[in-house]
Amino acid sequence: MKTSEIQEILVSHTNGKISTDEATAKLKNLSYEDIGYARVDHARAGRQGFPEVIFGQGKTREQILGIFECLVARTPNVLITHTTANIFGEIRNVYTESEWHDSAKLIRVWRDKTELGVGEIAVVTAGTSDIPIAEEAALTAETMGNRVKRIWDAGVAVIHRILVERETLQNSRVVVVVAGMEGALPSVVGGLVKVPVIAVPTSIGYGASFNGLAALLGMLNSCASNVTVVNIDNGFGAGFVASLINRRWEDKTV
Repeated sequence: MKTSEIQEILVSHTNGKISTDEATAKLKNLSYEDIGYARVDHARAGRQGFPEVIFGQGKTREQILGIFECLVARTPNVLITHTTANIFGEIRNVYTESEWHDSAKLIRVWRDKTELGVGEIAVVTAGTSDIPIAEEAALTAETMGNRVKRIWDAGVAVIHRILVERETLQNSRVVVVVAGMEGALPSVVGGLVKVPVIAVPTSIGYGASFNGLAALLGMLNSCASNVTVVNIDNGFGAGFVASLINRRWEDKTV
């Protein structure tokens, strides 16, 4: 909820441009907007540093479009995760400058590109198959106002692939490491840097990887003290938390 929006409503009411009932309704909608199947949270950016993000999986076309229309009218940046190209076609009809990122299965509206991060966030994958989840993290971090360095296919099977990136990793303020299989890469990266490492297990791997459970357990048991872990395939969560760590909070709009 932005102070400027509240002031605008109060001034309009004082000047007689809107009634008390209209002012009450507008102030209520600054917190959330009830559209029946969803209560769209317009105050989330003020509380958490970024507007509500639409998780597309499980929602109908009409629900996604309805929530999107509410958000895009009130906030400059909007993300829709876990969605489809068909939904993107519908979103383009509402806002023509929206972007489709096929690898991450993510739709983005990115109008405010103000840099809010203190430093750079590095997003690293163990293998090429992990890129879709890593792209979700990278796109989220970018949209939240960060510079992002992508490092793909640097897993432990050929250890010097990650060692040659040591300088970049050590110059980053946060590192997101995305890995499937046995999930060993975050521990290696954690031993190279003095910054937070956010580990993202992916569901990539053969049968005994149990759709990412093996990687998750490996990362949770990391002996590198600077490694923390998000849920399986949760690139968005990793990008979000990395952004909050890197955020220059004095620049936050309230």
